[in-house]
Amino acid sequence: MMMHGKGLDWWGAYEPFHIMLNDYRVADIVVTSHAQSRYADRVSREGEAGGEVAAFLWQSLKQNRIKPYQQSKYNAYLIDEDTVVIAEFKELEGVTSLSGRPLYIMVIVSFLGRISATPQLRDLQGYYSRLRNTRRMKLMKKRRRRK
Repeated sequence: MMMHGKGLDWWGAYEPFHIMLNDYRVADIVVTSHAQSRYADRVSREGEAGGEVAAFLWQSLKQNRIKPYQQSKYNAYLIDEDTVVIAEFKELEGVTSLSGRPLYIMVIVSFLGRISATPQLRDLQGYYSRLRNTRRMKLMKKRRRRK
């Protein structure tokens, strides 16, 4: 789902709209279908409309509520000091800011969940290694059953 230009005001006639996040000039947000399903499963509260994920993210970005999560190599970001999201950035082809710097699309890959609901997210490296280990153990058990 793309967010570019939906209900947004342009700041100026000559400058494409973008918001700074770290060193990226974010001009658009794309939410993958996987991220949308993860949002519905792990983040949204009862009664929340799940279809407006990109609008929620854009609002959070505009209000400077999205921060890098730790010194993470996983491209993790923290929204409102609670929700952990994994994002990648892709350069917009042929579009630059007025100063000539590239603009980016923020691609939301996945929502890991809320730290308040899943305290294991405080240590992402430990969280990912536990996930890998449990997957490895499941595969080993499956192999044993087949033999």
